[in-house]
Amino acid sequence: MVEPGRALATALEEARSGAREGGVPIGAALLDEGGTVLGRGHNRRVQDGDPTAHAETTAFRSAGRLRDYARTTMVTTLSPCWFCSGLIRQFRIGRLIVGEARTFSGGHDWLAEHGVDVTVLDDGECAELMADFAREKPELWAEDIGE
Repeated sequence: MVEPGRALATALEEARSGAREGGVPIGAALLDEGGTVLGRGHNRRVQDGDPTAHAETTAFRSAGRLRDYARTTMVTTLSPCWFCSGLIRQFRIGRLIVGEARTFSGGHDWLAEHGVDVTVLDDGECAELMADFAREKPELWAEDIGE
């Protein structure tokens, strides 16, 4: 079983990397049922000029192909947007761990309604990272969440 705090630590490392690169500080990782990291990534929309390079998609891509994702866990520092929620639902990722949903509440409730095991940690460090970013770069934050 994936321990939420340990899983979140990996996503937070990725979020901090994204911030150091001048991007949106959101990180994610895809783990197997034993907690081994299959793939990890951070939001690279700014760095790559790619509107689809969200943290969850970069983590998913770095994991490579799997036959079945039902026993995997996606961990992300921020509640996933509709785009990333769709990825989780499309590939039937079985579990989602969310660092925080205060700054942005995406599709995690919808995912729970459709059978994904969702845990929202309400982590203070994740919330602080996003609040600082939203305050310091409001236009980029608005662009990232589709406003």
